[in-house]
Amino acid sequence: MANRRRRQREQIDPAVWKRADMRAALAARDISAVFRLLQRMGVSQRHIAALTGQAQSEISEILAGRQVVSYDVLARIADGLGVPRGALGLAYDDETAALLGLSRPAASTTPADPPPEEAGPRLTSLTELAPGSTPVDSESWAQPFRPSWSRPPDRIGLSDVERLTAITAQLRTADRQFGGGSCREAVLAQLTWASQLLRARADQATTDALHRALADLHLLAGWTSFDLGVLGEARRHFARALEHARFINESSLAAKALYCLGRLHLHHGWNVQAVAMLHINLAWAHAVLGDGRQALACIGRARDEYGRSEHEPTPTWLSFFDSAELQALRGMTLAHLPDPTPQQRAEAIERFSFSTAVRSQPFARSRTFDLIALAWLLIDSGEVDHGLRVGHEALDSATTIRSQRVIDRLAPLRASLARRRSHPDARDLANRIATFRL
Repeated sequence: MANRRRRQREQIDPAVWKRADMRAALAARDISAVFRLLQRMGVSQRHIAALTGQAQSEISEILAGRQVVSYDVLARIADGLGVPRGALGLAYDDETAALLGLSRPAASTTPADPPPEEAGPRLTSLTELAPGSTPVDSESWAQPFRPSWSRPPDRIGLSDVERLTAITAQLRTADRQFGGGSCREAVLAQLTWASQLLRARADQATTDALHRALADLHLLAGWTSFDLGVLGEARRHFARALEHARFINESSLAAKALYCLGRLHLHHGWNVQAVAMLHINLAWAHAVLGDGRQALACIGRARDEYGRSEHEPTPTWLSFFDSAELQALRGMTLAHLPDPTPQQRAEAIERFSFSTAVRSQPFARSRTFDLIALAWLLIDSGEVDHGLRVGHEALDSATTIRSQRVIDRLAPLRASLARRRSHPDARDLANRIATFRL
């Protein structure tokens, strides 16, 4: 009796299994992630081992990334930790099935989701629609169809991962050209499907490639979320990308995840975290923090490092960091120095002039950022007419992009225009920006 009471006290709070992050990990049967989440809540490896009946060394191996695929082991872990079996997919409950995008069993039909019609009546109604004799319910067009995902294959190869990588590249092009709002939902849908491939059988090369592809897809999901101001989701996707990258020891992919996290923090003024997390943005971060000496030193180091790596093969997830991006970041750092000299301000204008000239069409959003910065720098430097022309070009480009960050980046240009209210053309551009922001 005493032993049973002690074991009951040691059981994990059932509310833990209802957390969104825990349910996602359980639905994917990512036991490593489950154990990591438990550790963050203060549950030790020894406690997990005692509850699941596993050796502590086995818990360590799972935490290090060993996948658990055996039904018996999954069932023992579920029963030992007190996890509902449905949450692990050992017996699907409605919530887990919905999380995985699988159709719910017929028994779970609710009044809000009527049972499927018989095939005969449904075909009759469709044929009546064809000649136009039946009125169309146009209100139903705005109601989305429920997603119905096909089950993932039992085994995958490199060709499956290559297709996933190609789709990610197409979605990234849409993001760069039209903004995160144009494709975020498509990215998340692709990620929901692709994450299930982790349960498929694969050789080591395919498994590593899949983790690499999923990390890149999480980066895109985080970036499109960041672009729309959905910050919590952006951070979670960047963190998951980092986990995948570290799992396969892909340092450049991990650096990209940290870069994205740092850009998020820089954009929203969380400068201390950005400096701590991200070396590649140190120059910009130091400039924003008011440390001009460190900012200039980091510009030099960044330029030297880029020169040494310029001719090396570049992974797809780092392809964005080309000479145009480097010049734009140098310009942004110089523009944010606490007391820039006229020479430094002129150099910033030169850097943005270069980046706007060489940015290709798929990088429309980045080029818009550069045009906005170039416009306010030109205006503040006294080249008002030139700056206004660039400002109108920036706004023309901004109207084709769905991005909250583009609107945020307009703040310095608005401030420059506000200081020149007496200039009629400056007022015209300010009015365009005000209308665009609405």
